[in-house]
Amino acid sequence: MAKRKAFLLRVDPQVHDSLRRWAEDELRSLNAQVESLLRQALQQAGRLDHEAEAPPAGRTPPGHTPPGAAPRMPPDQEKPRPDGEEN
Repeated sequence: MAKRKAFLLRVDPQVHDSLRRWAEDELRSLNAQVESLLRQALQQAGRLDHEAEAPPAGRTPPGHTPPGAAPRMPPDQEKPRPDGEEN
């Protein structure tokens, strides 16, 4: 596994809270969420080295459904199941 670099990031408390909630929705740590967002921005800008394009092992990029897994619906689009169970 490639060595990880650490650095201090100062953000507005509201930005931190919003990122934390988003990370929870995506079932990620706050650090993994920030790295994912930075990686997406770098890819869109064409600034990510080819060596760094793949996310670290064991992580699934947002919007990607692993083979054999059912896609997740956003909570506001989920329909109730006929048996009354939670989705």
